[in-house]
Amino acid sequence: MNQRSQRHNGVWRFKAVGFELLAAIAFYTRIPIPVRRTLEFAHISRYVVLVGLLIGLLLVGISVGLSAVGVPNLTRCGLLVVAWIGLTGGLHLDGAMDTADGLSVTDPQRRLDVMSDSRSGAFGVMAAIALMLLKTAALAEARHPLWLMLPLAAGWGRWAQQVAIARYPYLKAMGKGSFHKAALPSIWYTVPSLLLLLALCTLPLLHGSQLWLTSLGLALSGGAIALLVPAWFHHQLGGHTGDTYGAVVEWTETLFLVAATAL
Repeated sequence: MNQRSQRHNGVWRFKAVGFELLAAIAFYTRIPIPVRRTLEFAHISRYVVLVGLLIGLLLVGISVGLSAVGVPNLTRCGLLVVAWIGLTGGLHLDGAMDTADGLSVTDPQRRLDVMSDSRSGAFGVMAAIALMLLKTAALAEARHPLWLMLPLAAGWGRWAQQVAIARYPYLKAMGKGSFHKAALPSIWYTVPSLLLLLALCTLPLLHGSQLWLTSLGLALSGGAIALLVPAWFHHQLGGHTGDTYGAVVEWTETLFLVAATAL
């Protein structure tokens, strides 16, 4: 009975993790999830890096399809960025725009109020344009294959979000993103995702041990950017909100792609 009970508990826990991952996919993307039971969203931030890797893999599939029908490289990269926004429903880009509008205000006391305004200002629009242009240019000039760059960019972007959640205070007690803090109460909860991303950075070694410097560069640049971006927003605002979580994802993805073109 004891072994049966342990086996039952293991199966139950495996199913619970599976439903939590599905909840994360449903929350952070527009991918349809055919689940009849009610999904729980309390712990979804623990799985956000896996969601990022899934988004990256879907973008790789889209890239392969566009290449197969002869779409030119620059146009293909532009379409990938549009598909990237479509897969997330613009969730993170909207946060990046609101954050840009908030940071444009010189009075620190008014920044959160401006960020809460659903209307987009000039600085938000400019931030969105800059992000899309930089992503498109970086993908078009990527020195590494997109099957590696796209999952890594989306993965590092969401690990940066985990860092922002775990390390820094949440500024709105009643905000929509406040429940994330309970799921990631310590930076140690982000370590499994970090180890997964570091392992993926070693994939170039499969093509030859002489590429160790490339793997090291991908790991160091991804980790450094993912730590610095949430730290910068914290320095500007004194903490984070749901909008800055989105901004952290977008700017980390973008800066990682830009850095990767120089490796």
